[in-house]
Amino acid sequence: MQITLDIPDNYLTPHTTAPLLQQLKLYAALFLFQTGQLSRGAACELAGTDIYSFLVACKQYQIPVINYLAEDLVAELTRFNERHPK
Repeated sequence: MQITLDIPDNYLTPHTTAPLLQQLKLYAALFLFQTGQLSRGAACELAGTDIYSFLVACKQYQIPVINYLAEDLVAELTRFNERHPK
């Protein structure tokens, strides 16, 4: 699928078109990942980047890469400690 985006010419030069396109794809992927609409792998594919570069971008924009509630972690640790007493 192709999406067309109209950007005023004063924001573009022949040297900025490709980097701007890459940046827009990354921002879209980050937003869709952050809102739970894309998995990490799908977001990397949309952004056209590898997982490590995507994780660096997530850190840069303070986007959590692990969606795990503190309460869930506490519950799992409690269950683990009950099954494996000291």
